[in-house]
Amino acid sequence: MDAHRFVAGRRLVLGGVVLRDRDGLEGHSDADVLTHAIMDAVLGAAGLEDVGQLFPDDDPAFAGASSVSLLESAAGMIRDGGWELVNVDAVVVCEEPRIAPHKQAMRERLAEALGVAVGQVSLRGTTTEGMGFCGRGEGIAAQAVALVEGNK
Repeated sequence: MDAHRFVAGRRLVLGGVVLRDRDGLEGHSDADVLTHAIMDAVLGAAGLEDVGQLFPDDDPAFAGASSVSLLESAAGMIRDGGWELVNVDAVVVCEEPRIAPHKQAMRERLAEALGVAVGQVSLRGTTTEGMGFCGRGEGIAAQAVALVEGNK
């Protein structure tokens, strides 16, 4: 799971897709909350360190980094460890923007970064019906789970 608050002056990137050039998410990298949640799910499924340990937000090398590029690195780490991604399932929690119009482009970009078929990446959006920080329009959260197979 990951969550970021909205901030003015940044573009909004979700699943490696730029959804708008304003009112993006605050973070050290591009703050792609969906990709961060998927990275943690994939890394965790393989028993590896989390995003914060591998790509720390106090390291200048990751300032403004593309989260999809970091996801490509994470996917390489699990492959190097003898694991294969079976599938990933993710949900984005926000009142806006609507996820459905961008869902296929996000699935394609995430699948490409993970080195898997689009059918192995499941994605949906939901709202909190006005409850909590997402419901008040203060930010976006994402949750993901991943299944890996390996010869360990």
